[in-house]
Amino acid sequence: MKQAKFSVQETQAEFLSRFREYGFKDKSAMLRSAVNHFKKELERKELQKSADLYSEIYSEDDTLKTLTDTAVSGWPE
Repeated sequence: MKQAKFSVQETQAEFLSRFREYGFKDKSAMLRSAVNHFKKELERKELQKSADLYSEIYSEDDTLKTLTDTAVSGWPE
């Protein structure tokens, strides 16, 4: 595993020092979990943004709606 050096504010350091209270084996495990959580949240927001864009395009494009309706006709509901 790679190592990195970080600077944190005093309150953040105090929070990290309570890693056992939150069920982590050490500060690094707590920080890795936080970074993974943040990464997933950013990815979720990007996916939502993409879905919103596709929805907007679909709602404004009658040809696309017709194409979609044709493609799904006959499929079981």
